[in-house]
Amino acid sequence: MAEPGLDPTRMAAWRAFLEAHRRTTARLARELQADEDLPLTWFDVLVQLSEAPSGSLRMQELADRVLLSQSGLTRLVDRMEAEGLVERRRCAEDGRGTLAVLTGTGLARLRRAWPTHAAGVRAAFADLLTEQEAEVLARALGRVAEASTASSDAPYDPERAA
Repeated sequence: MAEPGLDPTRMAAWRAFLEAHRRTTARLARELQADEDLPLTWFDVLVQLSEAPSGSLRMQELADRVLLSQSGLTRLVDRMEAEGLVERRRCAEDGRGTLAVLTGTGLARLRRAWPTHAAGVRAAFADLLTEQEAEVLARALGRVAEASTASSDAPYDPERAA
């Protein structure tokens, strides 16, 4: 079936992107769960917090970075907090916001899981690309991500789209 406005090459690229993302993230999730008993979403939260200044982010900013709704992130952080991986703190700047903060236990768990994740990314993605392909893909996907971010500040709401 021909898609309106999409030539066959771009449609094939779109479908390959979706399939590669689905299969690769599923593989990485299985490996992290099996080898480290750590869900991929938890790993993503730990990475985002570890890369943030002072190891903390406002809950809304963290939700945006890990592509979860605010309520979905709240439930996720509840579970991670119960495991001692993160904690919540009031935002000192305005007192209204809440920060998710990486704990020492969370950083240790991230460091322990990192080799498994890195090996998975290499095997399922990085080692399959030449240096030139990796450069082109990084530029192209960076451009797509930037355009998608610029086109909408609001997260996708499936109820509004229906």
